[in-house]
Amino acid sequence: MNNEPYTLQEYEPAHQPHFEQLYRNWFTGHFHRQPEAVDEYVLQHPEAAILEKGGAILVALHDDEIAGFVALKKADSNTHELTKMIIREEYRGQGVGEALCKAAIDKALNLGTHRVVLYSHSSLKAALSLYRKLGFTEVPLEPGIYSPFRCDVKMEIAIG
Repeated sequence: MNNEPYTLQEYEPAHQPHFEQLYRNWFTGHFHRQPEAVDEYVLQHPEAAILEKGGAILVALHDDEIAGFVALKKADSNTHELTKMIIREEYRGQGVGEALCKAAIDKALNLGTHRVVLYSHSSLKAALSLYRKLGFTEVPLEPGIYSPFRCDVKMEIAIG
């Protein structure tokens, strides 16, 4: 990303309030309700929920301002879940999401993962288009992972 106006870095504890607030604002704005309990835990305790369990969180910066985040949550020994991808509104449509997703896939590969899954919603057209562009394909959605109001699509990509 050195040629781009964005830089990517690993999450640091000082990022937590920004991670939480950016995601919370997007979630409540899009779904018109508060994040679910599973989200609250990840947002308030990303080190315990993501990092300490073999995952990662990446941060996109533009001139030292946070432009977005993406997390990789370890699902099992061969799978990571791409989750909590959020781009600050003023940076959407500028390649930040694509850069974060590509970096997350590379990071997952470095973590020894052979598959990345994600859960999304059919109303998130731009995100779904990006995921398809990067090689994710839709697979059957198992019930009970997330509430149907916010998740009706599951996608995956084989890596490594």
